[in-house]
Amino acid sequence: MSDLPAPVLDSLSGLAFGDAFGDRWFGILRREGTEALEARALPPEPVWRWSDDTAQALVLVRELAEGGGIVDQDRFAVRLAEEYAADTHRGYGASMHDVLRRIGAGEPWEPVVTAQFEGMGSWGNGAAMRVAPLGAWHADDLDTAAEQAARQSMVSHSHPEATAGAVAVALAAALATRSRGGPAPERAEFLQEVAALLPDSDVRSGLRIASRMPAHTSLRHAAEVLGSGYRMSGPDTVPFALWCAAGHLDDLEEGLWRTVEGRGDIDTTCAMAGGVIAARTGVTALPPAWHTSREPLPRLLPEPGSGI
Repeated sequence: MSDLPAPVLDSLSGLAFGDAFGDRWFGILRREGTEALEARALPPEPVWRWSDDTAQALVLVRELAEGGGIVDQDRFAVRLAEEYAADTHRGYGASMHDVLRRIGAGEPWEPVVTAQFEGMGSWGNGAAMRVAPLGAWHADDLDTAAEQAARQSMVSHSHPEATAGAVAVALAAALATRSRGGPAPERAEFLQEVAALLPDSDVRSGLRIASRMPAHTSLRHAAEVLGSGYRMSGPDTVPFALWCAAGHLDDLEEGLWRTVEGRGDIDTTCAMAGGVIAARTGVTALPPAWHTSREPLPRLLPEPGSGI
């Protein structure tokens, strides 16, 4: 993994921490209510297992490594299907079970994906939840970051809002990477810069609303106004996740705790926020208990001379 750019690895690791940490809270909140969250008690499970958010992000980073930062859509589609077939129990959404099974059975990805939801394509958040490392990869070229984020989105989520969500997260990760070693951008400025680079969309409108929220806005109000993923769509997830990230660009741990407080699609909002924040901060400042609890990431690249 060390042969990949440091911001890409940091973003991927932060995404995985957010995903695994957030995913634990579904059960805790269902069983115990908010007491453990209010006390900030870490999830008690010995292993925080990551979900399809991280599984797909790993596939995307491998694709970027092989393609020199460029997404080959045909190859990426096959790789997503292969990853799904290897472990179907990572929390994939219902439509993705159908899409990835069919691609794995040999059907061309484009007609399968575009036919979803009566021909509208999925506007879910799956393309946005995995894309932050791509933004870190292309931090020096925002146009390429946006283009490649859209390309990888189309392989599974072809609705324009899903694509806008993926582009937004990639651009946020790119801007966070650009700020490494310097002062963190102000939340409003950061969100406005991302929104200005997006096509006309509900995602862009949500980010503009988020950028205008006063500094004293409560997290609960932000989640209610922006949507924290209960509808599991790009417009209902990305603005809130990026609002959380933009307010904690110097503190990954605090950013993830605050994102969990928004409830909703917690693993996905935390994956997005974690991938963006860690593109700037890395993950070394997280407490040791986090590092020992999270399921390890597999090796991304073959050992030199292995022939693999």
